[in-house]
Amino acid sequence: MTNDMRQIEQEIEATRERLAGTIDQLVYRAHPKTIANRQATAVKATFVDLQTGAPRTDNILKVVGGVAGVVAAFVVIRKLSNR
Repeated sequence: MTNDMRQIEQEIEATRERLAGTIDQLVYRAHPKTIANRQATAVKATFVDLQTGAPRTDNILKVVGGVAGVVAAFVVIRKLSNR
């Protein structure tokens, strides 16, 4: 076997190893449990600073205000429809 053939075989084997690693990463990323954990962390990061654990009161107040507005709108609509 020539050196060129050995080098080509080594390159093919290295490419196989990289592809196997890439496939393993894709399988891990696409696993439903991994996706759910990633999304839960993203939602948590919206309301809590992940490094310090301190609540992000500005985001919390925005959500509370939005919920209160929707509830108030339902109450007003219900009162108007009962007349």
